[in-house]
Order: sequence, then C-alpha cells, then structure tokens
Amino acid sequence: MNFQQLRYIVEVDRNGLNVSEAAETLFTSQPGVSKQIRALEEELGVAIFVRHGKRIVDVTEPGREMLNIARRVLADADNLHRVGEEFRNEGQGRLSIATTHTQARYKLPKVIAEFTRRYPRVRLELHQGSPRQVCDMVLSGDADLVIATEAISDYPDLVMLPCYQWNRGVVAPSDHPILKAKPLSLEEIARWPIITYDSAFTGRGQMNKAFLGRGLKPNVVLTAIDSDVIKTYVRMGLGIGIVASMAFDPLMDKGLGMNDAGHLFESSTTRIGIRRNVWLRGYIYAFVELFAPALNRHVVEAARAGGGTDPGL
Repeated sequence: MNFQQLRYIVEVDRNGLNVSEAAETLFTSQPGVSKQIRALEEELGVAIFVRHGKRIVDVTEPGREMLNIARRVLADADNLHRVGEEFRNEGQGRLSIATTHTQARYKLPKVIAEFTRRYPRVRLELHQGSPRQVCDMVLSGDADLVIATEAISDYPDLVMLPCYQWNRGVVAPSDHPILKAKPLSLEEIARWPIITYDSAFTGRGQMNKAFLGRGLKPNVVLTAIDSDVIKTYVRMGLGIGIVASMAFDPLMDKGLGMNDAGHLFESSTTRIGIRRNVWLRGYIYAFVELFAPALNRHVVEAARAGGGTDPGL
C-alpha cells in the first residue's frame, strides 16, 4: 500500500467514478490508475469499487470506509508538510481563496488590501465559481478556504463559520417608478420584469420563498451569476434587478437607484468553509479574522473541534 494508491481511489470517487477523468486530473494514464487500484484491492482482500465489465459503477460498503480512511491519511500527510512549512517559512507561502463573484467584487477588496499589507510574502490566489464549485475546490485541496452563502451547509467535511448577514435591494434606472414605492412591497416588485441571480447563487432560495408565501409568481426574464451583469441589463431597460444590497454603490452605479427590500426577504448568511482536520497556517487564521472580526483564532479552533453543527449568527 502506498500514498499513490490512496490518491487514486480518492480521485476516482471525486470524479464520479470516472477513471479516465481521475487519471487526467492526476496527470497519469487510465490503465495505470486501474492497475494500482486492483493491486490495492488485492492487498486488502476486498473490493473497493463495484464493476460492471471494465466500468466502475459504485463503491462497495467496505470501500466507503476505506475511502474515508484514505482521505484522513492523505490529509494528515498534507498536514505534515504544512506544519514543516509553517515553522520553516513563517509569514511566507500561499493562500488560495475560493469564492463567488459578489464576495470577490464587493466584500474582499478591502480585506485583501489589508492582508497583503500585513503579509507581503504570502501569494494570494482568488478562484471564482458557483457555490458548489468553490466548495469542491476546498475539498479537493485546490483552495484553503471557501467564502459563500449557499451550499457550504451541504458539505459535512467543511467546518462552517458564519461571518455576516445581508439582504437585498431592488435596482432600477433612476427615473423608474419602483424607486418611489414606499414602503416597497412584493406585489409591486411582481408587476415588473425581474432580472436576478441564477438559482444556484446568492440567496435566490429566500427570494423564491418570499414570493411563494404571498401567492405571487415573479416574472423573472433573465438570470445571471453576478451583480454587475444584472445591473448591465437593468440599464438596458430589460427589467428591474434584485441584487445583494452590498452590490449597489451610488458613486459607481451612475444612472441607477436602489430601493431597499430587506424587509421583504429573509436575511442570508455568508460563511467561511474550511476543510475538516487540515492544518491551518497562522496567516490563514489572520485572514479569517480580517474578513469576520468575531472569528478570532480561538473561535475558529473551537468551531473546528466542535463538530459539524452550524452555529449560526
């Protein structure tokens, strides 16, 4: 048994049991991966995967336990390297953040500016994607932490750290009558074509729930994955936009206005997700605290030790 074999079975599972895709991810050949997995199964005396002909179609019951152990072993091996790096090159290294567009565009710039001032020798990487994509980046080890609103709670292997709550506003051209609606109502919003986030993004579930609760069917004519795209099409007159309130800047968004809609929708909570049982370098704790000041090192370590229950805000 060796680390390479453990990586192979974990990667095959992560790639939906597709051996070819796993081999491509690992920069090796499909026959080589299959051969090493067979050798591991023979050594252990049990099948890890269920096969139909040459195709892997499922994971056996003992295979699921072995995959869990393999993940822990690989994580611990990675932690050994991280501990050595921490004490060998204090304050120097890489921090990879996976997040969605709204966080990257509107919440992170000031945090990143201050972090780079404090840790000039740490190279920052910023990856963007859907909530599920960015969570997967952390689970695969491609990123150190994820910042997102949706999806983190669906990943038991991620420790969840609630950061802040936010709500929504309606954006429209400056002369649009909806900006004068006081108080703004769901019925008024439902009168107009709506441009808002894709269903996988940024609190869309709370929006849908609010309209459904009033028996309304909003006329969503266009969805997008980020706020800037939504505001672009609002400027073109295709509809009114429902966006995160943080995504509107009166100085930058010339020609648009926003009517607060926080009283109409449930608040959404943005969280940081960190892979369970992974060693965190000191500057990662510092970044988390810069983003959410309540999440100091003691709080983060307590959350990691306390299991998977989301503590909320």
